[in-house]
Amino acid sequence: MHRLDKDTSGLLVVAKTLEAQTALVRQLQSRSVSRVYIAYVVGVVPAAGRVEAAIGRHPAARTRMAVVARGKEAVTHYRLLHAGQGWSQVECRLETGRTHQIRVHMQSLGYPLIGDRVYGSPRLTRSLPAAARDFHRQALHAAQLELQHPHTGVRLSFSAPLPADLQQLDAELAQHAAAG
Repeated sequence: MHRLDKDTSGLLVVAKTLEAQTALVRQLQSRSVSRVYIAYVVGVVPAAGRVEAAIGRHPAARTRMAVVARGKEAVTHYRLLHAGQGWSQVECRLETGRTHQIRVHMQSLGYPLIGDRVYGSPRLTRSLPAAARDFHRQALHAAQLELQHPHTGVRLSFSAPLPADLQQLDAELAQHAAAG
């Protein structure tokens, strides 16, 4: 029904019937599905913000996405959860759902995701602890999902705790912040 980027952890919705899929796709199109992600980024982001920047194929690197004038509308709301020396834990709420949306939007603001081999910058992570410099995937987790049940109409809410690798990253970043 929707996809997560490769190496993004967390919640995913799968429709069991064609009718359910149709109803869920309509909810996505009407923007009534709430999707909340937790991201760890390089740099200290402002307290909150909204990114409204169209996303499309990168003009030179066709396997990447980028903020481009002729792209599709993309809107991400973000809120700083906590920060340390050179990093932030951010809550991202999707208004739209474009390929690599959070990764592209945060990178376009100058705050690439920790561990992101496609949109990140090893140069920016030099001052972070080894756990962040060597993190094996983009530090992105689909944490909360709200939608209307396609048959009953009941509003459903799901959440998934941070997986072990992100809990470990969080602990090491916090320890680095306390030591600094």
